[in-house]
Amino acid sequence: MKKYLIIGLGSMGKRRIRCLKRMGISSENIIGIDVRDDRCKEAKEKYDISVVKDEKEVDFSEIEAVIVSLPPDRHFLGVEIAFKNRKPVFVEASVVLEDVKKIKENNKQNIFVAPSCTFTYHPMIKQIKEIVKSGKYGKVCNFSYHSGQYLPDWHPWETVNDYYVGNRETGGAREIVPFELTWIVDTLGLPKAIKGYYRKTTDLGCDIEDSYVCAIDYEDMVGSLLVDVVGRNSARNLIINFEEAQLQWRWDNRKIEIYEAATGAWTYINQNDEIHEAGYNVNIGENMYIEELSAFLRGIENRTEYPNTIEKDIEILQLLNDLERSDKEYHLR
Repeated sequence: MKKYLIIGLGSMGKRRIRCLKRMGISSENIIGIDVRDDRCKEAKEKYDISVVKDEKEVDFSEIEAVIVSLPPDRHFLGVEIAFKNRKPVFVEASVVLEDVKKIKENNKQNIFVAPSCTFTYHPMIKQIKEIVKSGKYGKVCNFSYHSGQYLPDWHPWETVNDYYVGNRETGGAREIVPFELTWIVDTLGLPKAIKGYYRKTTDLGCDIEDSYVCAIDYEDMVGSLLVDVVGRNSARNLIINFEEAQLQWRWDNRKIEIYEAATGAWTYINQNDEIHEAGYNVNIGENMYIEELSAFLRGIENRTEYPNTIEKDIEILQLLNDLERSDKEYHLR
């Protein structure tokens, strides 16, 4: 009987429980682990899964895979449990470069590690990637992308200082930069350079930079990325200028709009309905999380089924570090 261990039963851990259940995995085959009594109690009552507070209570001979849904600065602690027991492991979105390097360096047994790349499975991002790769409208000349949210809205049931988004190293805006860069690089390739600025522009009740602006340099095109956690209306807005078209996407419009120069007309690609969980932004569907976890489980048998790797994660987080270093260098002039 294949069982799955979820380490960390906060918001993402509970989402991963829902994913597994929607993939047809029964509650009796899901085990959750968390040091907090309240989270264990909630997961057990809400999803009818087994919960433990210590890895020593788990029979790893029954475990098919481990899912690490701990805060970003504690990922290695969960991954280490998987390594020790020689189990494939999925890890939520990373933001701490040294932690990811530590995962790579300690994987002496070549265990399958699947770093999260959720947005590459967003239905509209998949369509955009297909359009870009097709070359239908010529090469990309430039793009601009804004990802904005209001940090206190992430977890209305707790303050921003009660979890990792209020810490400087794992702050909400800082975390979203590599989250977005992961799908941008998957779609457009790895840039040759990135520079930018990051600032604290308002008081969110925590000491973090809330706005990152990035200039992204490719060999033959440029792009801009703005990430903030001060926007009172959650937004993701993209414009890509091709040689023969302009693509526009706003996630709240639930469609891609394309102006084709050859016809002088707009065409549209509509987004299909998705599964939604109560309490989350209406634009955050569950489908992309389910697809991502399904790819991880396929990757256990064939690693090529899963698109992201620790090596790619390191490249993305190095871009974040380059961006921050460029700001610091600017201030030293």
